[in-house]
Amino acid sequence: MNKEDFFIKQISNSKYNGDDGAFINGYVYSMDAFFENVHFKKEWVDKKIISLKQIAYKSMLVNISDAIAMNAKPKYALISIAIPKSYTNENLKELSSGFKKAARDFNFEIIGGDTIENSKLDISITIVSKTKNPIFRNGVKEGDYLCYTGKLGESKRDLETLLSGKKIKKSSKFIKPTLRADFFYEAAKYINAAMDISDGLFLDLEKLSNSSNIGFEFFKEIKEEVGISGEEYEILFSCNQKNLKKIENIAKKYEIKLNIFAKAARGSYKSSFSNHHFKD
Repeated sequence: MNKEDFFIKQISNSKYNGDDGAFINGYVYSMDAFFENVHFKKEWVDKKIISLKQIAYKSMLVNISDAIAMNAKPKYALISIAIPKSYTNENLKELSSGFKKAARDFNFEIIGGDTIENSKLDISITIVSKTKNPIFRNGVKEGDYLCYTGKLGESKRDLETLLSGKKIKKSSKFIKPTLRADFFYEAAKYINAAMDISDGLFLDLEKLSNSSNIGFEFFKEIKEEVGISGEEYEILFSCNQKNLKKIENIAKKYEIKLNIFAKAARGSYKSSFSNHHFKD
């Protein structure tokens, strides 16, 4: 058990733990942190590789991604932010523009939060979303097909490029993840279980395995650079074989690549890799 899961078990044995968010009375509550020296480096901002607006926008996207994976539509956001003392009013305007752009793009309202002074930029966001038909991680059934959207590996590759001191494209998924909201909301009725890929396919498969008490039979070997790339925010899901063609047609409609890579079977799955985040 990793430290994250161990700590969660220490503070709560709630039935709502274990998913991208907690579903209570028609609403999904999700929260994510986006911290300097864990998710981004100050030097990237100083070198104009990534802007404060992009950091704020991405910090929202990683939270919205959780809502989408549970078939929920964001309605409200609360922002807690630790702001460096050195930041100017222009810096603060740039940050706020990123938050507001995300709210406009995904049609929700920022209703409050908290601010403190700090030595570095740390952001925590709570998203309140609404759904009539939530999708959880514990719904994988024996015989289900395992799929993920898009292409994995770019986020890890571009992170390594940044850490080597080089620049990456402004369109990189590491800077601006592509969320699959329209596809997933339409396909949700055919899906048994889902989650977003934030820690890498291998680690997130382990979470899916633990939640559903299931193992996986892989159709072919998944390359390491594909399986351990975190912060991709593609969607990992399972579905019954009879619904696979319907989901494939919806993916084609939205021009999304669909990867069908495994079948659920009795047993369990454990990743041999650890979280990708860097440290001080």
